[in-house]
Amino acid sequence: MSLRKAYLLIFILLLVDQVSKIYIKTNFILGEEVEVFRWFKILFIENEGMAWGTKIPGTYGKLFLTLFRLVAVGGIGYWLWDSVEKKHSSNYLIVAISLIFAGAFGNIIDSVFYGVIFDDSQQQLATLFSDQPYGTWFHGQVVDMFYFPFWHGTLPSWLPIWGGKEFTFFNAIFNIADMAISTGVGILIFFNKKAFHHE
Repeated sequence: MSLRKAYLLIFILLLVDQVSKIYIKTNFILGEEVEVFRWFKILFIENEGMAWGTKIPGTYGKLFLTLFRLVAVGGIGYWLWDSVEKKHSSNYLIVAISLIFAGAFGNIIDSVFYGVIFDDSQQQLATLFSDQPYGTWFHGQVVDMFYFPFWHGTLPSWLPIWGGKEFTFFNAIFNIADMAISTGVGILIFFNKKAFHHE
């Protein structure tokens, strides 16, 4: 696979990711939910941390996380370039790296820019290029919206630890960028031999 095709894949994913996030941000109030199917909902949340809402505490935690992401994306970009330059690299590997790069870069755009180009989404629709932004450079929040609560109910009381508690499967809320990263990692895990096989 050529570097040009990898760039095209990355560009398409970034475009779809950002269009979907900007649409949600400017058409949904934070916490607003629309049911598409019983088990598929669009639920607008903002995530200021890492995956699953994990945060780095302290005043500079968010800044550190964003800078770390920038360095990581630089490393992934080099890995992609190096893999393409080695003419015998598998297409599985190049596609996987491209997906991971696009996903990571998509969420970085939110972290770096959204705090200074959008106003607050609480109790109102956000405005793009607002003159009253909600944050500062490198302190934007990542927009998530896809929610697949396949099952929600109370677990049987005989279950240890979780018995009698309410439970939702699958309770993660994510975006296109997260899907790209997960798919890329999935390719590396499940097609490991093909991904790292030199053609």
